[in-house]
Amino acid sequence: MTLVPVTYKGGIYQHDIVIDLIEDLGGYIVQKHIIAADVVLQCFVPREDIELIRQISKPLFGEVTDSPLVGTEIAVVSMSLEIHHLPHPSCDIAEYVRRNGAKSNMVSLARGPGKRIAGLNDEERDVINEHDIAVYLMGNFETCIEYKMPTLRRGIEVPIVLCGGPAIEVLRKIIDPPVEGYVGNVGRFMRRTKEADQLDKLDEIVAEVTRVLEEKRDSIAKDPLSVSPARLMGLINEKVPEILDVTSPTPLTVQMAGLRVKLPYDTFAEKMRKIEIEDGITLGDVAEVLPSRMRDYILVKILPFSETNTVV
Repeated sequence: MTLVPVTYKGGIYQHDIVIDLIEDLGGYIVQKHIIAADVVLQCFVPREDIELIRQISKPLFGEVTDSPLVGTEIAVVSMSLEIHHLPHPSCDIAEYVRRNGAKSNMVSLARGPGKRIAGLNDEERDVINEHDIAVYLMGNFETCIEYKMPTLRRGIEVPIVLCGGPAIEVLRKIIDPPVEGYVGNVGRFMRRTKEADQLDKLDEIVAEVTRVLEEKRDSIAKDPLSVSPARLMGLINEKVPEILDVTSPTPLTVQMAGLRVKLPYDTFAEKMRKIEIEDGITLGDVAEVLPSRMRDYILVKILPFSETNTVV
């Protein structure tokens, strides 16, 4: 069964009907937002059942839309916070991918001005690598990208979508950026993104991020995960009641190949490993439970079938 990410938006008094339907179909609710009189459900549902959910939603005045970024966690990397490199575009990109279903985190590499001091320390590299993809926002000059990128991508294992001032045609004359995606005509500017052409550019960034993530999904599908991250999220919610006391809007953040669990590693890691998934198979049998470099969190990395010979 193929699960695809969608978003449901509808009235707050009818959303339980939709939740029951999704769960009956074998889908998973990743996150629920309640805004005024509306509820927004981000979820994974069987592809063949999307039309059924749409039909059920219409009488409830609900809307079901495709949301390719649901179930992903994205690092938005800002190069500097100096006065001449204001981070407004980075904030706008982080918010925009969040509106399209992703969980986003800002990672600042504030070193001050100049390409000579561009760098990436071990902690920053490890934090970026904990995400599904990284969106780098560079400056307006070709030389900024040409000289900084070899340093700033060193040791980064996740795909990078690079955003910069030069158009891709201009950039290719100087350097073929060693990244998975590029969006040009996105430089730094001293205002929030409000103009129509700037909003169009944010849509272009989301489209490029989606394209790169689809390539990553295709790669994962060739050697499928031993257990679905969404299913694992449901099991943790059920068997680790302490997660219900976490005040973060996303106590469990679903990723493409794992989860971020916002509980202290030393206290809960072993309990997590012992969670039984099915027929004596535990979480520790099919996943690595690691300390996160982002605060005192737990990072669960699900192993592929080729390493466990198991799919549950």
